[in-house]
Amino acid sequence: MRKIMGLSLALLVLCQALSSSTAFSNNFSNDDKFNMTYLYFGKTSGYTQLVDRTKGSLNQIAISFFDIDSSGGLVLTNRYSSSFLNDMHTRGIKVVSFLSNHWNIEAGRNALRDREKLAQDVADAIDLWRLDGVNVDIEGLNELDRDNYTDFVKLLREKVSPGKEISVAVAANPFYINKLWQGSYDYQELAKHSDYLMIMAYDESWQGSSPGPIASARFLERSINYAIERVPKEKIVLGIPFYGRYWKSGSTYGGYGIGLNDIEKIKLKHETYEFYDEDRQSPYLVVNVKPEDDKTYVFGTALSPGFYTIWYENERSIKYKLSLVQKFDLKGTGSWSLGQETPDVWDYYSLCLNGRYFEDIIGHWAEEEIIVAEKKGLINGMTSNMFYPDGSVTRAQMTTLVVQMLELGSGLEHELEHELEHESSSVSFDDVEGHWAQKEIEIANQYGIVFGTGENRFEPEQHVTREQLTVLAERLLKLSEPVVDARKQFEDLRKGTWSYEPIVRMATFKFVKGYPDGLFYPDEIITRAQMTVLINNIEGFVEKPFVKWNEQ
Repeated sequence: MRKIMGLSLALLVLCQALSSSTAFSNNFSNDDKFNMTYLYFGKTSGYTQLVDRTKGSLNQIAISFFDIDSSGGLVLTNRYSSSFLNDMHTRGIKVVSFLSNHWNIEAGRNALRDREKLAQDVADAIDLWRLDGVNVDIEGLNELDRDNYTDFVKLLREKVSPGKEISVAVAANPFYINKLWQGSYDYQELAKHSDYLMIMAYDESWQGSSPGPIASARFLERSINYAIERVPKEKIVLGIPFYGRYWKSGSTYGGYGIGLNDIEKIKLKHETYEFYDEDRQSPYLVVNVKPEDDKTYVFGTALSPGFYTIWYENERSIKYKLSLVQKFDLKGTGSWSLGQETPDVWDYYSLCLNGRYFEDIIGHWAEEEIIVAEKKGLINGMTSNMFYPDGSVTRAQMTTLVVQMLELGSGLEHELEHELEHESSSVSFDDVEGHWAQKEIEIANQYGIVFGTGENRFEPEQHVTREQLTVLAERLLKLSEPVVDARKQFEDLRKGTWSYEPIVRMATFKFVKGYPDGLFYPDEIITRAQMTVLINNIEGFVEKPFVKWNEQ
């Protein structure tokens, strides 16, 4: 029954080309890159909704549960919610607290002076609230605090329960600075006592600086190089900004933060000019806020009339940043902060992060199925970033996919390769000799999965039709149920043709349906998306190893 239900679903989606509204879950494969985010803004009641719109992209969330007061003591904030924690654990997402002094230098130093007590208090709070660990985010200190900082993280490792995670948010250091803020982080020693370092690879330009990128290409790559010279790459997490900064022309001070979602509102309300700096891989806007325009509020402050420059991140710049994780083979990414991004970020984030991005599947009805099939290694794109989901499928491509899915050929494949190399065998079909899929076609034919089209021909470049795909599925299931006359159901099927019985057999058990007009349209060409859905869904329901018909 399990096999029947699974294939039925696959073929109904396939043959009716219905839209897919797949639920997203956090089922990551071992080679997927790590993805965490910080949650700081907004109300706790809306956190689950923010997480769910990431479409199953997250492994871990760091929330502001732990603060450090001016005396250096631990303060438990009012953001904790046991129901949210349960929601996340149900989704397979770990929840840690980030421990922050919020740039209060006195608080940070006092905390490190009494680090034994703070470490114990943090460990106790993690157990009390059933958290999955802590992300240390003490900022604004300098090189004089470096050893104390490292010792504090070492103490956390000793006191926090086994299995809980400890990570540290560290300043980006593209200029290899050993003093000031960057000097407080000993990357090499911190990494010894933590699961990963989250590089805050943003704020290249900051509040009070002159206008410039949040994180330019040079800034990022130099920051990564500094890290990998000191830390194993599997412990490096690259920070991605979900915000921008704005400067008003004529003002002596600027660089105020603004979420990417608010920037989209500005584009709708005001006259804007968009630019992209190719060298720095960073976008920026010039905005003309006119007196008659509707008010735009950023963190409660209205933008006064005048010209503004906004450096920020968009799809292109975020994709570039994600590509660096693949380029340097880092552990993954962190982002500041969830809720400031535009929702469409999650259409491509996980795909790009894992080097599996196809530009043309975003929003497609088979998007999730294509992603899953590609992860399984069942199907590839036509290029590195294009899948062509609505393109047609050839008989050679279909056959190759099935052979790969069923893992056919181990011994047989070796035998065929030997014969082909020595030209000691005649091929099954006149038109496949020398074809790129010759080996797969020969294997599938010997297993009784595919046959020729007549006159000893296979027509490997012929496009696959609905009847051919349905017959293929029926062969994989090895159905042998009696056939009833279905001409009243499908008026365009001709009794006695090669596909009649398999199609009727599949329809009898409701594996396939016709169209509302009562026709089956057997000659209609299928698409790559439809083929992917079928292969992905039946892959788990066809027995392996697949036995030849004559060996049963």
